Amino acid sequence: MRLAFAGTPEFAERSLAALLGAGHEVSLVLTQPDRPAGRGMRSAQSAVKRLALQQEIDVFQPTTLKDPASLGRIVSVRPELLVVAAYGLILPQVVLNCAPLGALNVHASLLPRWRGAAPIQRAILAGDRESGITIMKMDAGLDTGPMLAQRAISITEDDDAGTLHDRLAALGAEMIVAALAAVETGRARYMPQAAAGVTYARKIDKSELTVDWSRPAQELARAIRAFRPTPGASSTLEGAGVKIWEARVAQGSGEPGCALAAGPHGIVIACGQGALVVTQLQRAGGKRLSAEEFLRGHAILPGAQFGKPAERA
Repeated sequence: MRLAFAGTPEFAERSLAALLGAGHEVSLVLTQPDRPAGRGMRSAQSAVKRLALQQEIDVFQPTTLKDPASLGRIVSVRPELLVVAAYGLILPQVVLNCAPLGALNVHASLLPRWRGAAPIQRAILAGDRESGITIMKMDAGLDTGPMLAQRAISITEDDDAGTLHDRLAALGAEMIVAALAAVETGRARYMPQAAAGVTYARKIDKSELTVDWSRPAQELARAIRAFRPTPGASSTLEGAGVKIWEARVAQGSGEPGCALAAGPHGIVIACGQGALVVTQLQRAGGKRLSAEEFLRGHAILPGAQFGKPAERA
């Protein structure tokens, strides 16, 4: 099938690779413009662009799809179907209409739960026990179109955003290939999304990355997992910046943010309810260290203060 593909990060790259491996003709790849990344803030290509260039596929990087020139570029390759995965730009209805078979989206949630930009992180933050992939036919709404396929996977206590991302990316790649086979053979059947259970996965705001020690330990443990491997949950230790990379819920009580104990097995920090044992952390400009390694160079005595409780309205 002749396709146009729209996607940007590694999640989308897995689907593009699978489509190419299945023998589909990808005539055009749309991806976000190159943006500064890394410590040097040098311009970096998206994972999808790198793969497209390796495969000598035409790459288009518009800043908007609302202008006639962008539409003309897509129409010119005469795609039978559009495939979209974590692209980052809204596709206007006129773009969705440019392919006879419409547009299929690879979405990393069990729709209608977690429509929107950050479904993986939101599922972990909410304590969901499962996530999954939905292949849906796109319409003008935000992830509101009818579903062609949906499969669930469990979220374990050990999952973070990175591990869950990788499992969902692999599942999405498998499912989009199967979905296109169903479309090609006329077996595709679409089901409307349920009216109940709709939630929205808004983008992660920088303010959410700061650990609010007045919250329950269980919530903070989920937040630390949701923001790993990037960008990381942030706090301070006696006023100096520190990132919290790994932690588990523990027994303990005290002033939120107060260190209750520190040893080779972790640093026990009081929360609004319960406590966390932090087992991996990082000072600003330093390396990620186990608690044992960290304590060799930075002694933490009982009573040391991590952050400050957020002010309540």
